[in-house]
Amino acid sequence: MSTTTTRPAADSSPDRRKGSNPLTFLATIGGQNLSLIGALAVVLALFGVLNDNYLSVNNIQVIAEAATITGLLAVVQTVVIICGGLDISVGSQAGVASVVSAMAFTSAGANPFVGMAAAVGVGILIGVLNGVVIVYGRVNPTIATLAGLAAYKGLAQLVSNGRAQGYVLNNDVFVFLGRGKIAGLPVMVWILILTSLAVHLLLKYTDIGRNIYAIGGNDTAARLAGININKYLVAVYALIGTVAAVAGILLTARTGSGQPTSGSEGLELKAITAAALGGCALRGGKGGIGGTLLAVALLGALENGLTVQGINSFWQNVAQGALLVIAVVIQQRRNGERAIGLPA
Repeated sequence: MSTTTTRPAADSSPDRRKGSNPLTFLATIGGQNLSLIGALAVVLALFGVLNDNYLSVNNIQVIAEAATITGLLAVVQTVVIICGGLDISVGSQAGVASVVSAMAFTSAGANPFVGMAAAVGVGILIGVLNGVVIVYGRVNPTIATLAGLAAYKGLAQLVSNGRAQGYVLNNDVFVFLGRGKIAGLPVMVWILILTSLAVHLLLKYTDIGRNIYAIGGNDTAARLAGININKYLVAVYALIGTVAAVAGILLTARTGSGQPTSGSEGLELKAITAAALGGCALRGGKGGIGGTLLAVALLGALENGLTVQGINSFWQNVAQGALLVIAVVIQQRRNGERAIGLPA
């Protein structure tokens, strides 16, 4: 009678083989994220060699705090891009919220919660307005929010007479938000971490998140599947307004007063650049929070390194613009897009 030798079931398990393959692990991280990790390591190493204090604990905290406001806006920019939209007005929205938070704080007898509530309320209102204009006015998101960039910036300057408003550094709540620490990490960084985690869970593990990806991937198919695209778009822009308001409150806490433009100008470019570098397809349907946060860290490390080296701040804008173009070129190449005006 012949005997057969049977291999242990565990050895032939697909899951076991998958876990033992290092290439699978790398694929899980994603090529885009690996590139960002490599670029971040190069930037840190380069400026660490050029300046002994660059990699100090204090300077790393400075980088983290400076990147927090950009990070918040980049996280929600990621959501709207995945949904097939864009918001160029996020920096101006943060400026409006900053001014409103400080002015309401002062008007309410130095009540920080009134100031914060007013800022969040205005942020939601602005976000809904953007969504309504885009959905029901049938205006292209780029054009609608480009108009918002100018309009909200002008609004912030009008209500503040073009200058900083209020003074919040004598209030414990604002001081805690802007300069406090929990478990050794700045409170601002904790806010970014919790916001990013909440948005990541929303996108990856809920029907709402799956519908957002579906809308950005193919809005016609999403509509035929019964998804109320109009409702989702308005809600996504309301989310942007809410988080932009939080960013504005943190800007007030960090600078000590409501800032109509200082500190918020140019944030839209940083947010879009971080989302694109993080792997968001600008035509929608693709992207994630992890890649965006890595890109935010890369931009923050690069900006701080240039500052520490005493390089003209104008070069930071040049670097951001170049990185955005590089990110889009990489996306187009990966998608196999034909060059405009050239034969296939």
